[in-house]
Amino acid sequence: MNKAGSPSTQELNFLSETFRLLGDPSRLRILLHCENGPKSVTDISETLDLSQSLVSHHLRLLRGARLVTRVRHSKQMFYEISDQHVGDVLLDMLSHVREDRESVAEQHVVDAQS
Repeated sequence: MNKAGSPSTQELNFLSETFRLLGDPSRLRILLHCENGPKSVTDISETLDLSQSLVSHHLRLLRGARLVTRVRHSKQMFYEISDQHVGDVLLDMLSHVREDRESVAEQHVVDAQS
């Protein structure tokens, strides 16, 4: 992105499409699962209790958006987060969501004690 000025229309369109893809809970689960290292479709499917065809479909979309990459090991493909920026965004947003939930829970405790 052009840090010196406003983003271009093309950059905004790509960013918007990326956030649209991230709006699906299954895709977020897949990305977070792949954050700590390469995973096979079978591993993702079994761990997240999703069908292999659904996982493959989501991975195809995530690859198209350059959010994951695939690496071949022998005859099997493994998927991982494409770079540290993607992982950082996901983990930062997860941390942000958890902070908000914790502060709401703490406020409920304070209100209940009053």
